[in-house]
Amino acid sequence: MTKEGYQKLQEELERLLKVERPKNIKEIEEARAHGDLSENAEYHAAKERQSFIEGRIRELQAKLSMAEVIDPSKMNHSRVVFGAKVKVIDVEADEEYLFHLVGPDEADVKNGKISITSPVGKALIGKEVGDRVVIKAPARTIEYEIIEISYQ
Repeated sequence: MTKEGYQKLQEELERLLKVERPKNIKEIEEARAHGDLSENAEYHAAKERQSFIEGRIRELQAKLSMAEVIDPSKMNHSRVVFGAKVKVIDVEADEEYLFHLVGPDEADVKNGKISITSPVGKALIGKEVGDRVVIKAPARTIEYEIIEISYQ
């Protein structure tokens, strides 16, 4: 996991612990005050939200406790590895793309962050500038040529 990804998960955990959980507790207390719990939709919704919050807190705590933060600047810079920013060109469409290879929990395709476990991520790992990779996608087979590798 990158340092940024680790921090993002930590911030979400803190928000859940310090903001969402206390807010949810108040919602449950208010709903209980309305009386009969068996027909109280607000109470059931608040309890369901509580279950989601507690589950997410446990999930984040587990991920953070087992996370290994990797500093890409200490990697071999001649090949594509975790944390690399890889500029490629789609050979057929003649379009350039920039992919940042991150862990599965950090992936955000819209922002160019792709998981190292994705088909594109797997294809790029270990390659060098000038190498070509072929990815079989449902719509078509894509061939990328690596034109630049950077670590920032």
